[in-house]
Amino acid sequence: MSYKNYPMVSRVVFGRGSFNQLGDIIAPKRLNTKAPFIFLVDDVFKGNSEITSRIPLAYDDQLLYISAENEPKTSQVDELVEQIILNHKDRPSGIIGIGGGTILDLAKAVAIMLTNEGEAKNYQGWDLVKTPAIYHVGVPTISGTGSEVSRTTVLTGPEKKLGINSDYTPFDQVILDPELTNGVPKDQWFYTGMDCFIHCIESLNGTYLNAFSQSYGEKAYELCKEIFMDASLTQAEAQDKLMMASWHGGMSIAYSQVGVAHAMSYGLSYLLGTKHGIGNCIVFDHLEEFYPEGVSMFKAMKKKHNIQLPQGLCAGLHDDEFDIMINVALSLEPLWENAIGKTWKQVITRSKLKSLYQKM
Repeated sequence: MSYKNYPMVSRVVFGRGSFNQLGDIIAPKRLNTKAPFIFLVDDVFKGNSEITSRIPLAYDDQLLYISAENEPKTSQVDELVEQIILNHKDRPSGIIGIGGGTILDLAKAVAIMLTNEGEAKNYQGWDLVKTPAIYHVGVPTISGTGSEVSRTTVLTGPEKKLGINSDYTPFDQVILDPELTNGVPKDQWFYTGMDCFIHCIESLNGTYLNAFSQSYGEKAYELCKEIFMDASLTQAEAQDKLMMASWHGGMSIAYSQVGVAHAMSYGLSYLLGTKHGIGNCIVFDHLEEFYPEGVSMFKAMKKKHNIQLPQGLCAGLHDDEFDIMINVALSLEPLWENAIGKTWKQVITRSKLKSLYQKM
């Protein structure tokens, strides 16, 4: 039996206001005055001086605002890499992503593609990246995706939605500043927080479960329960705890996998462009048969926070559109094997998936 030797984020700062230290942290990593830092920043912060005035630009550094309206695409990664190469003579000193899962995933992918030839779509899968990425830093501004700690960057390509899963994907440095999550809209806070909750349920109920994943998954699960069910927490306490739940939820998958909700939400996202957090919620709502306790807890949280999920997403779809979603979902074999076991193909048939999608 050979065990995976997983990389972890080698440096992390946690604390309210720690974002102010970004300049000091990256300064020693600057290769020379011509090798810029490229900041990829969620365009929701455009004009928000509370954030933008604290981004430590110097020399030829470049700030690129990026919309998180759509899930990240391989073509978008290729365009960003080309733009950076054309605009700067020297290879950048580093990539800094400031935003939610979409921006963090783009930062990881761009850092990889600046040192690896070809197009991003050729690296979708497990362990296909050969050359280490350039230095990259993650600064999450919303909590739940676990992207700040995971070894994948999930991208929608021309043929599939699949991560670049590699030892070179994780960030070299992460700054966890819970204050940056101020002002996240309530529904967005809920959907992204549920991404973390669903990570835990899928990891803890999976066949890949081991003590490593379990210890992180249980901690994240406890924190989620407290954050979403306990009314006595202050806002600051809830922010701090959700940031740590996201970290632990991301870690719980390192040695295991996610499951049914993620596999099916990738299908929704690929065909309909449904965003990851809300897509997971829409799918998970119908998965009682796989995760009875998790789904009933999810429904209680949804009720407590008065969250209305969109209905009828798949109502007008044709058979060929269902087929596209089913193909994407079925291609994620490790997720099904984790959820159901080695004999998953006997349980998860095309008609089974179609009937589940039809409920959504």
